[in-house]
Amino acid sequence: MAQIVNSRCVLAVRDLAVSTRYYMEVLGFSKDAIDAEGWSFLTRDTFRVMLGECPDEKPAGELGNHSYFAYWNIDHVDEFYQEIAARGALVGPRPSNKPWGLREFFLTTPDGHRITCGEIIER
Repeated sequence: MAQIVNSRCVLAVRDLAVSTRYYMEVLGFSKDAIDAEGWSFLTRDTFRVMLGECPDEKPAGELGNHSYFAYWNIDHVDEFYQEIAARGALVGPRPSNKPWGLREFFLTTPDGHRITCGEIIER
């Protein structure tokens, strides 16, 4: 039976070098063995992303509220927040408990893509 074995988000970025550095040095991603001009293939844990350089595209941060592209379920969300904030991540307020049963915060990339990070609140 055919199976989807993994997935990868694809994002347009204006400056590939800046975005690649941010994902690697700030968010803790590593480069994959795949190499293609104008692209960065990156992975952290089970999350994969492809960054494609599109210097003439409108930055995601100028698209309004539709620039969220991922929700990361994180074990130990407070530790993750501290880890990336200490390295200069563009983070929102510290994680907080939400009425829908998750402890969440958000982060932003240099192009304005937003990611919400959350952990189920143990009851």
